[in-house]
Formats: sequence, C-alpha cells, structure tokens
Amino acid sequence: MSRPLIAIIRGVTPAEANDVTQALIEAGIDRIEVPMNSPDALVSIGGMAKKFGDRALIGAGTVLTPEVARQVADVGGKLIVSPNANIEVIKETKSLGLQSFPGVLSPTECFAALEAGADGLKIFPSFLLGVDGLKAIKAVLPEGTPIYMVGGVGPANFKELIAAGAAGFGIGTSLYKPGFTAEEVHKRAVEMVTAYDAIIEESSK
Repeated sequence: MSRPLIAIIRGVTPAEANDVTQALIEAGIDRIEVPMNSPDALVSIGGMAKKFGDRALIGAGTVLTPEVARQVADVGGKLIVSPNANIEVIKETKSLGLQSFPGVLSPTECFAALEAGADGLKIFPSFLLGVDGLKAIKAVLPEGTPIYMVGGVGPANFKELIAAGAAGFGIGTSLYKPGFTAEEVHKRAVEMVTAYDAIIEESSK
C-alpha cells in the first residue's frame, strides 16, 4: 500500500464503482471503502475486489454486525471499517483474516478495540477530539498503534494531526459525492495526494 489515506466512497453505485476505484488508484489512493449504506454495496465491493484486489485494499465501511463482515469477506473484501467499536464485529473480522478499523473516540473504546484485535483505530468524528485530544490519547496507547482520523480532515489540518500522532486519514466527501464523475474524483484525489505528499516531505526534513 502506498499512502495511509482511505477513500470513503459513500453512495457509490455498482455501475460506477470500478471507474471511481480506477480513478483513485491512478491518483495514488489504494485503500478504498464502500460504506454499507451505499446502494448494493456488496455488489460494488465484489466487483472492485475482483478487478483491483491485487493492487488495492478494498473493503466496507459502516459495518455494524458480524454477519455483514462475513458477507464482505464472501465477496472478496479485505477491509472492515465501522463507526463504532463493536467487539463482536472486530473479533469476527479478525477470524476471517480481514483488516479491522473500528470507530473510537474515548480511551476506553481504544483499549477495548485493541484488546479485541483491531489492526488500527478510526477516531470518529475526529473533529470532536481535535489535536489536543489526539495527543492525550496517543500518549497512553501502545507504541505504534495506527490511528486514522476521520471526519473533518484534509490538507488544512493534515500537518498538525500528523504532528499530534495521526498515522493516516479517512477522506469522504472531499473525494467523492454521489454524482461525481470518475474524472472529478481523479482530479480531487490528485490534489489530496499532492497536498499530503508535500506535508510528509516537509515534515521529514
């Protein structure tokens, strides 16, 4: 995987899912989730996984039950993202050999999710925690815990969030909204990747 940026393409349809995925990958974003409240999400995920699974991490967001995690695995998805920290979903995800990124906000949720086997933590909505909250939580979590900030993140605050301990970001409507063409998604993704890369390069000096 190239960059720790997860594209959240909520509302994508099966008819456009592959074109949007192609646009994202070409722009440099190869971690992509289709939220389960999108139209025929499993159909989209299955098609994306079949065509791009060898060069991208494809999976589902808004996964709320273990049953849905199994359905995602059945169609070839490899990533399970949730807005909450459901221990049973995390355990089922790991038993299926998939990557688990549950949604958390408090230290209690963070530690419970990690104990259940989560691969990383999705701070959601991240604007409620903010930079100071991220610093405080990062200080007590096991070293190396991947923390992804989701909700209100973008080039304007990448730098301060990375400095505070964020490992990556989930990006939704800044990249995709229903009705966006693949060309528009590609343009937005290129801008996002360019901004992210510049910040990483600057911080490494």
